Amino acid sequence: MSVEAFHMADIRGKRPTRRRAVAVGELHAGVEAFAAIVERRLPKGDALVMAEIAGLQGAKQASNLMPLCHPLLLELVRVRCVPVPERHAIRVYCEVATEARTGVEMEALAGASSALLTLYDLTKPVDPALSIEAVRLLFKEGGKKGLWRHPLGMSAEETAHYRPRDISRLDGVACAVVTLSDRASAGDAEDASGPELSRGLAGLGADVRSEILPDGVEPLRSHLLSLRDAGVRLCLCTGGTGLGPRDSTPEALSAAGGVEVEGLAEMFRSESRHYTPLAWLSRARAVRLDRMLVIALPGSTRAARQGFEILAPVLAHSLAMIDGAGHA
Repeated sequence: MSVEAFHMADIRGKRPTRRRAVAVGELHAGVEAFAAIVERRLPKGDALVMAEIAGLQGAKQASNLMPLCHPLLLELVRVRCVPVPERHAIRVYCEVATEARTGVEMEALAGASSALLTLYDLTKPVDPALSIEAVRLLFKEGGKKGLWRHPLGMSAEETAHYRPRDISRLDGVACAVVTLSDRASAGDAEDASGPELSRGLAGLGADVRSEILPDGVEPLRSHLLSLRDAGVRLCLCTGGTGLGPRDSTPEALSAAGGVEVEGLAEMFRSESRHYTPLAWLSRARAVRLDRMLVIALPGSTRAARQGFEILAPVLAHSLAMIDGAGHA
């Protein structure tokens, strides 16, 4: 029996999202070599300009340098060389971004490393006692995990320049999760999708309440109105959005009145197609009931988890718009 020694990660079941990563590292030189770099008088030429070019090339060649790295069509590569006089160092940053099923941290690291090696190459005729240090990922964005920052942190200048973006939080916002299931409401089956949505909302800081109701227009219609009157701002429903004879969650949302928010349902179906071709059969729906946003999602645990990942980045802004904020 053959055993795989290695394999490229299978990313076919992942959803393309906007990805961004920034890597950083430093070239440390002596007093004379550092001065020659920043004054652009090295014998081989302007090392800072050449390092930026090499960083661009390195990021684009990452999949050729690392066999298991996926080839990606990069949409942005920016290389920055910042002199640090107090350490006689050149601090190199490489920012990479694209929309893909996998991240761009290796491309950022390859870009930063190529730029640093080029600085080394152009500087060694002046002083070979150089060192490349602290090459690391500064942060990465995108995918289901959102923002990740290196534990060593970032300086105020780095944070202001790159502005890492995480999913906007729902701290203290009153939210509700309603599971629609005849079997779960009767105690004949365990509710798994409701807790999945509750965990997602709690992870964003929301104040979450949950309830299980049987399928049907009632009592969901009246329950939504009571949640609205109680000041709940966001209600996520799970279940009852299919084509079955008891699937009537969309009809309950219609019966409750309010304003249709077509884009959120369209967004869910469009993005879900990356997970399953059956996404187009979903009757997911969203409405605004006064100041409460209601979104009806499918009832499977996997669909609830994936649906929350899709919608989470726009939830806080949706509520802000309901309160009169603009599109900024």
